[in-house]
Amino acid sequence: MQERRKAREVALQVLYSLNFVNLDVEKALELFWGNFVAPKSAKEFAATLASGTWHHREELDGLIAGCSDNWSLSRMSKVDISILRMAVFEFLYCDDIPPKVSINEAVDLGKIFGSENSGSFINGILDALNLKLNKNNAAKSVHPSARPTKA
Repeated sequence: MQERRKAREVALQVLYSLNFVNLDVEKALELFWGNFVAPKSAKEFAATLASGTWHHREELDGLIAGCSDNWSLSRMSKVDISILRMAVFEFLYCDDIPPKVSINEAVDLGKIFGSENSGSFINGILDALNLKLNKNNAAKSVHPSARPTKA
């Protein structure tokens, strides 16, 4: 699992850099790998996270904004918003990763790369969003006793 941690760190660095340069995500990844080495599986996971997160950022930002009371996205640090986007991408598009793992990884990244308050800030938003997503999924599934019977 150390490879996945490294992949998340790489994806975070690429996503963060995209806030400041006018490159597409694939070119940013290519530039990153031109200077650093990693196992193939880490490269693949980093590419999935960075590319997927960047291409879905509007959708991810909407979900984050819906769970960040008193904090607009423009007030959040670029590091925190990059970590949040990546974790929410994992919630929605990486079925093999339990939400609890995504939250823990995001909190750890926040503690390493963010401010002293990033870990708790990220944890609060992701916990709230995870609860909201679970409620929405539960509401969508129909209980068997509520289904109409055949006449």
